[in-house]
Amino acid sequence: MRRSFLHLLLVVLRLGSATAADSGAVIERKDGSAEVSWPISEKERGKIVFSLKEDQPLIKSISVGEKPIVKGLNPVTLLTVGSRDMKSPAGWVAFFDNPRLRHYDTYAVKLGRRSLNDLKDGNRVLLQVAEVSAGPFKGHVQFTLYRNSPLILMETVLSTEEDGRAIVYDTGLASAKPDWKATVWRDTQGQVQRAPLDVGAEASNLAVAGRAIVAEGEGGALAVFPAPHRFFFPLDEAFNLKFVWYGRNYGKLLPDYGIGIRQSNDGDKRFVPWFNAPPNTKQQLGMFCLITDGGGEKALDEVAKYTHADRYPKLPGHSTFTSHYHIEHTKEYLRKQKEQNTTGVPAGLEVPGFVKTFKARGVNIVHLAEFHNGQTPKMKRDERLLELGTMHRECERLSDPELLILPGEEANVHLGGHWLSFFPKPVYWVLNREGGKPFAEQVEGFGTVYHVGDPGDVLELMEKENGLMWTAHARIKSSIGYPDKYKDSEFFRSKHFLGAAWKAMPADLSRPTLGWRVLDLLDDMSNWGARKQAHGEADLFRMETDFETYAHMNINYLRLDKLPNFKDGWQPVLDALRSGAFFTTTGEVLISDFTIDGKASGETVKLKADADPVLEGHLEWTFPLAFAVIVSGDGQKVTRHIVNMNDTEQFGSHGMKMPVDYLKERTWVRLEVWDVAGNGAYTQPVWLEK
Repeated sequence: MRRSFLHLLLVVLRLGSATAADSGAVIERKDGSAEVSWPISEKERGKIVFSLKEDQPLIKSISVGEKPIVKGLNPVTLLTVGSRDMKSPAGWVAFFDNPRLRHYDTYAVKLGRRSLNDLKDGNRVLLQVAEVSAGPFKGHVQFTLYRNSPLILMETVLSTEEDGRAIVYDTGLASAKPDWKATVWRDTQGQVQRAPLDVGAEASNLAVAGRAIVAEGEGGALAVFPAPHRFFFPLDEAFNLKFVWYGRNYGKLLPDYGIGIRQSNDGDKRFVPWFNAPPNTKQQLGMFCLITDGGGEKALDEVAKYTHADRYPKLPGHSTFTSHYHIEHTKEYLRKQKEQNTTGVPAGLEVPGFVKTFKARGVNIVHLAEFHNGQTPKMKRDERLLELGTMHRECERLSDPELLILPGEEANVHLGGHWLSFFPKPVYWVLNREGGKPFAEQVEGFGTVYHVGDPGDVLELMEKENGLMWTAHARIKSSIGYPDKYKDSEFFRSKHFLGAAWKAMPADLSRPTLGWRVLDLLDDMSNWGARKQAHGEADLFRMETDFETYAHMNINYLRLDKLPNFKDGWQPVLDALRSGAFFTTTGEVLISDFTIDGKASGETVKLKADADPVLEGHLEWTFPLAFAVIVSGDGQKVTRHIVNMNDTEQFGSHGMKMPVDYLKERTWVRLEVWDVAGNGAYTQPVWLEK
């Protein structure tokens, strides 16, 4: 039955596609070269010609139809190899690490012996074309082509036997004799910029919008860009660190002229953990290319479609919710009031940059995490109330029918580890209840003010004000060991403890998914019988319009068809979170519907003795999908059913419906879906009872 179920799911997802398991690629080997063509749309074909002679550029040409866009290219990669602090208790689950401050080496990846090995994978074909090496790492270069898509995924796949390695990479395409006309990009304000080809120009790093740069030729254009989230290791700040490059002598190690993508080894100069590279793992150092017979601007527009132009799309019956931002707007507001000697809105903060940024991303609801300061728990009542009152007033002032900005903070007191608070209305509370101080008091101008001094006080506050709390960055950072250490506590078991929050942290390019740390925790909590949730969090600081915010964000689609008004309170937002009425996504994959016997995530199904449970759902995506995972548990173990989706094309949507007999022996089930760029979405559990 299990095999027939998986087959049925695949059949459902293949509806509307071309011949199953056929990439449409044609490979011709002749005279020391290999010519590969494939359909890039229903009407057009792309073509790459590889040279298998080691004294020639690996790529003879890339074309749309018979019109070459670029000629004489080599894939080029710089691999920076540092160390992970394996003496730290965090080990591979590290954020508070800085390989940039220890010894590291940067290697230009060397191309070696060439041959063409083609591997068919559903409607895509993978081409391994050359061996490569870089210091203690060895591997190969491969290209993946997708039916009816102009995408080319170029990857340098490397592994090492050395332990404790952390890495960063830059990559691109370069030519000793570049033949394109111009390099094209959008600046951080979205304006198209064009630089005519200057073969003698030294490499420049650029801050761009959309993470893409284009070589514009006579026969069309070739854009290069990273996976929109997987390429970015976690940082506190979402600065735009000039993630693309063009020119010659890049990094003083790549002499030819090229274009490509890059990382900053120094990041935001706080904690900069880079990527994990455990021994004997295949690190996939990837870059997407997109080809078109149009110009550079058209190529940029086509790239933008894969991330909805870095904007979370509207979904009927849903509102977008994002959480955990240490913007510190309140402190900046008070500081500027003092500097400008005003009691009104300070100049420059009429419409702060973070408000413009969230609106540009398509966010409906923002939950802040203000006062992320070690002095906050020590504040006396009046100083604390001044800050809380300012935060509440500013949230109300900055909210409108399009964007609801809600107060919140990462309190980090009394429970253990770090945690966030969220109330359905403005609440005043002081974090350091002193001996003899009442739990609650009335303060003129503020009403009820609470004082908390231990876990019991915190829980009582949440009960009285119907609030929520959850573990911030669970099992990493300052929450290593949490919520596991307090999973049997009264406050964790209460309905006011939501669970945890998901973020792509740590990073490992050998893994095809993101955020496994919290997805594993969600499954553990479900098997504990706790019925908790794990929504997405950003855990970022400033958010300005010229930052690279989309790469570091995720979003929650709440089943909430109307935004509350700030002055009326926002209880429906907390209700949707508490009840698991949402799915979380990086933005490119949408799970707009998922039910078991008609019950959605967060709800409970009474299983029928005489019928198999029926799974139904609806998916939408931009990049071709890679696989889905149906995750279920029985209170003891977790079972993951991997469903290959290698026959999906780009920009698709499909429904699914099938009976799933093995769920009769489970207590919960949820769904994950991942695409070929490592983008993904997941639901909260549906609870199963006999």
